Amino acid sequence: MSVSTAALDPSVCAPLPVLGQDVTVPLVTGGEVTYAALDYAASAPALQRVWDDVAAYAPYYGSVHRGAGYLSQLSTDLFENSRRTVAEFLGCRPEDQVVFTRSTTDSLNLLAAAIPANCQVFVYETEHHASLLPWRNAQVTYLNAPRTPGQAVETLERALAARDPYGPALVCVTGASNVTGELWPVKELAAAAHAHGARIVLDAAQLAPHHPVDIAELDVDWVAFSGHKLYAPFGSGVLAGRADWLQAADPYLAGGGASRKVARRADGGVDVDWHTTAARHEAGSPNVIGVYSIASACKALTEAGFDNLVAREQELVSRVREGLAEVPEVQVLSLFGDDAPRVGVISFVVRGWNSSHFAAALSAEYGIGVRDGLFCAHPLVRTLLGSDPQDPGECGAPEAEPGERSLNAIRVSFGAGTPDEHIDRFLRAVTELVREGAQWKYRTEDGRCVPDRGEAPQV
Repeated sequence: MSVSTAALDPSVCAPLPVLGQDVTVPLVTGGEVTYAALDYAASAPALQRVWDDVAAYAPYYGSVHRGAGYLSQLSTDLFENSRRTVAEFLGCRPEDQVVFTRSTTDSLNLLAAAIPANCQVFVYETEHHASLLPWRNAQVTYLNAPRTPGQAVETLERALAARDPYGPALVCVTGASNVTGELWPVKELAAAAHAHGARIVLDAAQLAPHHPVDIAELDVDWVAFSGHKLYAPFGSGVLAGRADWLQAADPYLAGGGASRKVARRADGGVDVDWHTTAARHEAGSPNVIGVYSIASACKALTEAGFDNLVAREQELVSRVREGLAEVPEVQVLSLFGDDAPRVGVISFVVRGWNSSHFAAALSAEYGIGVRDGLFCAHPLVRTLLGSDPQDPGECGAPEAEPGERSLNAIRVSFGAGTPDEHIDRFLRAVTELVREGAQWKYRTEDGRCVPDRGEAPQV
């Protein structure tokens, strides 16, 4: 997934316009500053292009697949054209289906509900909870965290070689870690899965916004991702890939849209003929605006030139990593080492600091939004921190007072809409906080570290 930067045109490498880029926020020390959104891994700001497209469509809003009126017909066309746009964006094969969901979590739970009986599922402990936890009705094998991409492939091959060769099997793997940003060897893992008669689903929540994803080229069976990480608004997601398991399974939700025909039986019961298309798992009135916003984001990223976007992001990754390396107190978390390719997601801890305290100071004193906690990947973060799996600590909740060591980490993440100034401010803030300390006092309130409004600044 490497991209050459030799022939980049600086004019097309500028940040893409996003909502909120001019929003100012108050500083606890006085005054205001333009907000630096550096939490893309949680939710990326919507592209201005996406918002404009949605606003242009909004007056023509109508119910899809159900109305004879002009607006309903227009909305239906827009909805199905969006499906085709997403399929093209993902490099889907002709026989693949694109199912619209609420999120990556929803997509993977849908697939988990559709896997055949007695399916064996193989998942690394390094996964986000969205791909770690849905397989409750399957025979799950959790694989230990690998320390190299090659070890990841070897670990999977050993586990698959020991499985029951006659039953169905599924491998679930992330494309880019939501904690370290490191890219996983997806194509090699897909080859290993297929060599042992297993299928593979790719959690592309962090990969799709940062790199092209091609289902056919990677040879994965399914891809799942969320709109709100792909520069679209909240509430929409995608599960794309093979249709057979989805067609054979009961609908994810039972209701209108999923059924083709419903009739009463003589005995008083109901006979249902379910759709075999993607509609089988899209019961209810769909989120047309959310679906259209995903398609708009796919078009915007493609038209901007993904190679240029990737190359610029890699420049930002290098600047952040080099800047953090100049602060000895900062430890960047990594599975595969410094040379591993990665996207714009970097997690770290600061010696002598509670991570929630540090993140709170970045926000209150510099107007910088990052994430602290375990990032809904508890086993992975605990492994990277060298803590016991039973140690306390949970997403977003400090288990120590400001100034004490915590079992959480800090995550900075960025992407196509990040200005250079936000990166510069972040690196300056990290250096100043480590060298000079926070300017304000902080306290824990409702599980969060916040400025103590009753205290004067520290001198």
